[in-house]
Amino acid sequence: MLWAQDLVKTHRGAETATHAVRHVDLRVDRGEFVAIMGPSGAGKSTLLHLLGGLDRPDSGRIWLDGQRVDGLSEARWSLLRRRTVGIVFQFFNLVTNMTAADNVELPALLAGMSPRQARARREELFAELDLEDRARSTPAALSGGEQQRVALARALVNEPGLLLADEPTGNLDSRNTRDVLRLLARYHASGQTILLVTHDARVASGADRVISLFDGEIADDTALHAPADGPTTVADVLRLKG
Repeated sequence: MLWAQDLVKTHRGAETATHAVRHVDLRVDRGEFVAIMGPSGAGKSTLLHLLGGLDRPDSGRIWLDGQRVDGLSEARWSLLRRRTVGIVFQFFNLVTNMTAADNVELPALLAGMSPRQARARREELFAELDLEDRARSTPAALSGGEQQRVALARALVNEPGLLLADEPTGNLDSRNTRDVLRLLARYHASGQTILLVTHDARVASGADRVISLFDGEIADDTALHAPADGPTTVADVLRLKG
């Protein structure tokens, strides 16, 4: 589903350069749930933005569903995100002057759905996400958990092959975190491919694989569902080699 080879990204300031991603190789198979962990500043969000076309690598190659995409124009990336890649942002990024329903239906309309189809798909998602009575509310009237569920519905409305999520529970309380994790687990069980950035071991424990990123490099890539003689706890999985 997703293959990145030798990705490099450096953020250059007036006097310093930060090597955010250093020669990263990554493969995510169709239907797989992969969590990326690491401390603040490790390059997790930068990597996710590169894979979603929100930023461009300095060098390296990215293939999505068999198509090389690292050299696409912003216009081509925008089309690809509407049809193939759903993105959930840490701070929701909902349009503040639109209702929850409109925030979700707009990407569907832009992707070519009819208004009737967009509404039906949005209603289906809102029923599943327990948001039916919040459809006409603006983001300011929603709780953090409700905003995150709306953001998740927006990312899923076009049934993308790949879901990218950047700290989707980072601003939520424990109850809302559990709700979002249950939703992600349900979609994963139905075959959704998920690549998720998190600092929370509870979130990572639901993934098939946990990748540890430090100083822009992959330090560890471990299957969570390991053989009997392999890691059996989250602590084991997250222990770095060396």
